[in-house]
Amino acid sequence: MRVKQLLVLPRLPERISKLQELANNLWYSWNWDLVKLFIRLDPDMWERTYQNPVEMLTRLPQHVLQRAADDEAFVVTLDRVYDKYQNYLKMKKWFDYKYADYKDNTIAYFSLEYGLDTGLPVYSGGLGVLSGDTLKTASDLGLPMVAMGLLYRYGYFRQTLSKDGWQQERYEENDWYHMPVTLVKDENDHPVRVSIMLEDVPVQIQLWKVMVGQIPLYLLDTNIPENSSKAREITSVLYGGDKNMRIRQEIVLGIGGVKALHALGIRPAMYHSNEGHSWFLTLERLRNLMQEHGLSFREAAEYVWSTTVFTTHTPVPAGNEQFDPVLVHRYLGHIVEQLGLSWQEFLSLGRVNPEDEREPFGMTVAALKFSAFCNGVSELHGNVSREMWHNIWPNLPQEEIPIKSITNGVHTGSWISHDMIELYESYFGPQFTERPGAPEVWEKAYTIPDVELWRVHNRRRERLVFFARKRLKQQLIRRGASHMEIQKAEQLLNPSTLTIGFARRFSTYKRGNLLFYDIERLASILNNPEMPVQVLMSGKAHPLDTPGKEIIKDIIGHASEERFRNKIIFLEDYDINVGRYLVQGADIWLNNPRRPQEASGTSGMKASLNGVLNVSVLDGWWDEGYSDESGFKIGNGEEYESVETQDRMDAEALYGVLEREVIPLFYDRDQIDIPTKWVAKMKAAIHMAGQRFSAHRMLMDYSNHFYIPAMDAAERLSADSFALCREVTSWESRISESWDRIHISDIELPDLGSAVYVGQRIPVKMHVHLGAITPEDVRVEIVSGRINSQDQLQNYSPIGATLDGSSGNGNSNGVYVYQGEVECLESGRFGLTARVIPKNDNLVHTRKPKLISWW
Repeated sequence: MRVKQLLVLPRLPERISKLQELANNLWYSWNWDLVKLFIRLDPDMWERTYQNPVEMLTRLPQHVLQRAADDEAFVVTLDRVYDKYQNYLKMKKWFDYKYADYKDNTIAYFSLEYGLDTGLPVYSGGLGVLSGDTLKTASDLGLPMVAMGLLYRYGYFRQTLSKDGWQQERYEENDWYHMPVTLVKDENDHPVRVSIMLEDVPVQIQLWKVMVGQIPLYLLDTNIPENSSKAREITSVLYGGDKNMRIRQEIVLGIGGVKALHALGIRPAMYHSNEGHSWFLTLERLRNLMQEHGLSFREAAEYVWSTTVFTTHTPVPAGNEQFDPVLVHRYLGHIVEQLGLSWQEFLSLGRVNPEDEREPFGMTVAALKFSAFCNGVSELHGNVSREMWHNIWPNLPQEEIPIKSITNGVHTGSWISHDMIELYESYFGPQFTERPGAPEVWEKAYTIPDVELWRVHNRRRERLVFFARKRLKQQLIRRGASHMEIQKAEQLLNPSTLTIGFARRFSTYKRGNLLFYDIERLASILNNPEMPVQVLMSGKAHPLDTPGKEIIKDIIGHASEERFRNKIIFLEDYDINVGRYLVQGADIWLNNPRRPQEASGTSGMKASLNGVLNVSVLDGWWDEGYSDESGFKIGNGEEYESVETQDRMDAEALYGVLEREVIPLFYDRDQIDIPTKWVAKMKAAIHMAGQRFSAHRMLMDYSNHFYIPAMDAAERLSADSFALCREVTSWESRISESWDRIHISDIELPDLGSAVYVGQRIPVKMHVHLGAITPEDVRVEIVSGRINSQDQLQNYSPIGATLDGSSGNGNSNGVYVYQGEVECLESGRFGLTARVIPKNDNLVHTRKPKLISWW
C-alpha cells in the first residue's frame, strides 16, 4: 500500500502566529515568561504533551487559539516576549566582545545525546544534560558553535515499576513532525542527505535541525525508506542493542557527522568530542585532508591533533568504550586502506600498549592520542584520568600528563526555579540576566533577606510535594491500585518537613541504597516526631543493568513498609522535568557515590543554585566545591580497597552527619520560625555554585584554554596550503627517528661540603648527547624538589637550562654542555635530576608519547 504524505500545520490566528516560531526554538526551555504563555493556553494539554509546545499547538482546538488571539493581555505579553527573543538573538554577547576576530571560525561539538528539554527525548542522563546545557550556554555567550548528534526514533526508555518494584521499560516512538525539529532541505526543497558505507553497503542519512537559541544542532537519521531495515534501526534507540549496534551508531555520528557538516557548507576550524563515542569523526577528517589537500597521513594527523578537544567523563577503565578488532575491521577496514595504514598500525592508535594484540580498540585511547586538548570534568577526575592513562605517555610524570581539568557547570537559566529567578532579579539587578557568568553578580546572594529567601524556598518545597503527589497518583492508577490507595496519595508527604532528594542513574557505584544500609537507624531518623524527615527518590537503571534494577526494587520494598509509607516516595520515569522539581524543592541533595568513581556530577550544582544544600561524599565536583559554610560532607575523602568496608564506613558517616548536623540545624528556628543558620548556608551555596559551577564559567574556560588556541593552530597550520603543517610534521618525524639516541651522561655539582642549607643556590652542569638533533630542537630542564620515602621527587618544578657557550656546537659526537641553577627552598631530603624534551613553538604542546629523555 502506498500513502501520499501531507504535513498539516495548525492555523494560528495572525495576532498569535509568533507562537509557532517561538515553539520551534529551544530558547523557550529556559524562558519562563514564554512557558507561562503556553501553560495559559491549556495547562492540562501542556502536561499531556510532555511540555512540548509544537505538539501542543497542533492539538489545541481552533477555538482555544482564537480565544487567545482575542485576549488583549495575552497578545501584549506575547509581543513583549517575542521582542525579548529577537533582542536575545541580535544582541552582542561575551564571545563577540572578547574574541571578535574569531567569530568566523566554527566550533563543531559532537555528542551521542542531548538533554535539552522534556519534550525532546534524545537523552538518557547526565552526559546528555551536560551537552544540552553546553549548547544553551554557547548561545548565551555567543560562541560560533554547531552541534551534531543522532535522532533516535524511540529515544531512551520510559520507566514503569511493577507492584514489587521491578523496573519495566517502555519505548515510545517519537513523532518528529510534532517536535521542535525541522527536516533540513536544499534549495530545491529536497532533504539534504549524505551517504556512508557499512559492510560495503551504502547507508543514507538525512538531517534534522534543532535551534537552541542561536546554536544549530543537527541530528542524523537513518530511518528512511531507501535504507535496509537493518540500516534504519541504527538510529532507533539510545544506548540500546549490542556492540554491533553501538559501533554502527558511532560511525554514523562520527563519519556521517563530518560528511553532514560538509554537505551544509560548514567547515569547522576545530572539533570538540564529548566522550569517545564520536572519535570516528577523526577518520573522516583525516581522509578529507589527505584527499582534498594532498597531505600525508602523518601531516593530516598533526593537523587533526592540533585542532581537536576531547572531554573524557569516565573515571574507571571498564567504563570506556572498546571494540573487538574483528568488529572494527568489518566496518572500517576500507577506510584504513584509504588512509594508507596497515591494520596493525591502525589498531595501535586505539591501544595503550600497541604491541599487545589482545588489547581491544579503545575509543578513549584513540581520542586521547588524537587530541592536543584533553580534559577531565573536575579537578579530582583530572587527577584520576592522568593516573588511569599515564601509560600512553610512559616516561612522563603523572602530574604532567596532558589531560587538564575543566570542571563541569550547569545552565543557570534552565535549572534555577522561576520563583528563585524572580528573587535573584530583584536583588542581583539586570546583570543577573545579562551576565550570569560574571562572578561579581553572585556576591549579591548575601544581600537577600533571610525571610524572603526562606519564603521562596518553602514555596518550592510545597510545589515539589504537590508534584510528587500528582505523579504518585498517576503511578498508582497505572498499577491498578484501589480507590482508597489513590486517595491516600493526596495526603502523602508534609510540605513543612525536611525533605531529602536523591535522583540519578541507578548504577551500582552511585549507591542509591546506601541510605538504607542500616534500616532500623534510618527508621529512627525519618520517624522522629520532633524533627521528622522525608525522602523523595527517582532514577532509572540501564535496561541491561540487573544489579541497578535490584537496588530500585529493594528501595520500593522498603518504601512499602508501613513505617515508611509516608516517608519514602520513589517517583517513576525520571526525566528533566522530575529533576527540575527535585533540585528546586528539596532541602537536602544527597549524593553518595564510591569515591573516586563520580567524574563530576552536576545535579548537586543545580541544587546549590536553588539554595538546596548538598550532603555528599567528597567526590567529583563536591571535592572542590565543598566548604563548611555551603553544605555538608560524608566522610573526609577516604578510599578503601574493600567495597564492603567503604560502604559500611560511608553509611556510618552519612547517618552521623544527618543526626548531628543536618537535621538539628534545619529545625533550629528563630522567633519567626526561620532557621537563620540554615539560610546562611543556603546563601553560601548559591554564591559558591553561581560563581564557580555555572556552564558560563565552564565554556569561558573551554574558550580561553582550548577553543581559541585550537583556532589559532588551525589558522597557522592551514596557511599557504598547509605549509607549516608539513614543516612541523617533517620536524617531528626527524626528531622521533633520532630521539632514542638522546641521553644525559652526567650531572655535575660543585663540592657542597658537609651540608646544604635552605635558600642555598646550587650550580648544575649537564653533559647531553643529542646526536643528530640540534640544541634548537630541544629544551633541557633541571627537575628538583623534595624526595619521598620511595626516593621519588615530589612537588618539583622544572627549570630550563642554558647551553654553555664554551661547548660551541658540541663535539663530533653531538655532546653539549648545559648549565643551570637550583635553589633549596625547604629543609629535608632534596633531589634533582635532568631531562630533555622537544621544543617547537609551532606545536600546541610537546607532551607527545615517548618524546622525553631522563638522566
